[in-house]
Amino acid sequence: MPLDARSLGAALNETLTLHSALCRREAGAFVQALQTGEELVVACTQEKRLFVELAEQSGGAQRAASGYAPIRFVNIRETGGWSKDAAHASPKIAALLALAHLPEAQPVATVAYQSAGRLLIIGELGVAEYAAELLGDELDITLFTQGAGDTLGHGGAMQERRYPVLGGKMVSLTGWLGAFELKWLRNNPIDLDLCTRCNACLAVCPEDAIGMDYQIDMNLCKSHRACVKMCQVAGAIDFNREPETSAETFDLVLDLRATPAFSQHALPQGYLRWDGRDARPLMQLRALVGEFEKPRFFDYKQKLCAHSRNEKTGCHACIDVCSASAIGSDSHSQRIKVNPNLCIGCGTCTTVCPSGALTYAYPRAPEQGVKLKTLLATYARCGGKNAALLLHSQEGGARLLGDLGRAAQLDRASRGGAYQGTHGGNYEGTLGGNYQGTLGVPARVLPVGLWHTSSIGLEVWLAAVAYGASQVWVLMTDEEAPQYHEALRSQMAVAQAILTGLGYQGQHFRLLHAKDARDLAALDRDLQAVPAQCVSRSAGFAVQSDKRVTLELALDHLTAHAPVKPEVIALPAAGSPLGALVINKDTCTLCLSCVSACPANALQDNPQSLQLKFIEKNCVQCGLCVKTCPEQALALLPRLSLSTLRKEAVVMNEMKPYACVRCGKPFGTLKAIEAMLGKLSTHSMFQGAAQERLKMCADCRVIDIYSAQNETRITDL
Repeated sequence: MPLDARSLGAALNETLTLHSALCRREAGAFVQALQTGEELVVACTQEKRLFVELAEQSGGAQRAASGYAPIRFVNIRETGGWSKDAAHASPKIAALLALAHLPEAQPVATVAYQSAGRLLIIGELGVAEYAAELLGDELDITLFTQGAGDTLGHGGAMQERRYPVLGGKMVSLTGWLGAFELKWLRNNPIDLDLCTRCNACLAVCPEDAIGMDYQIDMNLCKSHRACVKMCQVAGAIDFNREPETSAETFDLVLDLRATPAFSQHALPQGYLRWDGRDARPLMQLRALVGEFEKPRFFDYKQKLCAHSRNEKTGCHACIDVCSASAIGSDSHSQRIKVNPNLCIGCGTCTTVCPSGALTYAYPRAPEQGVKLKTLLATYARCGGKNAALLLHSQEGGARLLGDLGRAAQLDRASRGGAYQGTHGGNYEGTLGGNYQGTLGVPARVLPVGLWHTSSIGLEVWLAAVAYGASQVWVLMTDEEAPQYHEALRSQMAVAQAILTGLGYQGQHFRLLHAKDARDLAALDRDLQAVPAQCVSRSAGFAVQSDKRVTLELALDHLTAHAPVKPEVIALPAAGSPLGALVINKDTCTLCLSCVSACPANALQDNPQSLQLKFIEKNCVQCGLCVKTCPEQALALLPRLSLSTLRKEAVVMNEMKPYACVRCGKPFGTLKAIEAMLGKLSTHSMFQGAAQERLKMCADCRVIDIYSAQNETRITDL
């Protein structure tokens, strides 16, 4: 891997010293650099732990207390240099180093959890007690029996009762770490709190209706009641006991059942499943005692939300895509509600939100924009061409790219030995093989680690293209929920349609998927895709906190430098946050109910005349106006108009007012009054003079009623 300290330093505007063994014989240089108090960037993550220990031994606490900049690490080995394309990797390495110099994300509000170690184990009693024994005395354990069972040979309860046991029919289990609530129906004749496990009831039951979980199977019981007689001393069995609903709270839940209590992809924190073999869930439980906190990953602005108006539901994209069941609809406030305790911070809800009511808070969109802009600008300044951004997760995605880089290095060194990846196993065959021909991460591919791969979407992708990126690829693993894949595909389809319509050649957006290291060879071929056409001039705008503002800035720049500029670009209906409205003027009565329903101020009225105006730039395609319109006169039209009228209020419909037949004052629209007269013309209450009053304004209607001599009044009665 060629490293030119002079050229890299010039790109970063600093003096760089090249070290080839900083973690070994040159460690003294690292310790010496610590004493300066300046910002340190170590361009290798292999020995990160060693460098941290050296910093601590060399006064790391005093360094932090003095306000010195932290030590940062960046991997330029597997992602930058270990590649057959290494000779051209200097621009990418400079870009990755520039990225490492950026400040950390600004702190945000946090969500707190408190766990005292109260653990509920749900499952067959024998296995539940076995799991409790493995956990030891570190947790306060309660068992909820689901039969005696014989899973893994642990059938039935132990003779000695070491843990409280609950039994009955489970009604619900809700909550999260430190706040799980179990509700169940105590409907079994045997009270497990009173039962001493003397086994006398099991011995006398003629139907074997009592299991080793000391609960009676009522389908087998024939009401001999011999068990009641044998249990007179303890009094644990009572067939006359009324079913009772009970509830109890727990901090942690270990579920041993085949069918879990929670069906969503992202399980609540503090809820773990165990198959009786892998010990990792048990080890995780031991660590979940104490006080914890996590960032509050989202911000919500209700006034921008397009979910509901006037008891009509419009956009529900965030509810549908959430893999943690953290988002729901609040019928009272007609808005969404997000449970921060269940939120896992994937940010997919903010990606699919068309209005920007939900925004990602950690890191914020402007901070992500600075990263992408710095990365692409440095790459271009150092002579890099056709940059492709590869967005990946900080965990699974980073491991896969590390495997890809290592495979390229070993292939270059050995040309034939089977490669043993970090996931274990020798990968042989067409998918993995000995990795002959693997190029590693190409020099034009710039990897960007995200907290979650679906946390940024359409507007940031287009901004990256405006900054000079040739392509934007998203690498997904089995970490992501299935609905995330579909959400990103629909967003990419919209983004690609925009660039294709503007004349930018090639495929700019792609969703890559790899399960494990064996897919890296196929992934490697994807990374060699032909570059797409870049924008002729890089943009200078900054990504904004407002999603719609960022989208408009990106569209303006891409349009200004587009090879072609059509009047209109058709967009896919699924996931499009851009579009227009089609109105049927023959059925529209200009009631203006759509204006009050629009959350984005795209539909407006005119106080001076009967007009319905529309600003296409503001429309988020939520559909609230379509569902609100009583005449079904509106329809959505996903598109991007490049006309200057897109940002102006355009009159969609207008009509003459209806004048009162008595005083001549306008009081409604001509079409609305005519429609009302048509619907009520056959009604018995609106005949003759009553029908004529429908043509009058409110004042004249009252005058006519009181001046009529042939009508009965309530005062006469």
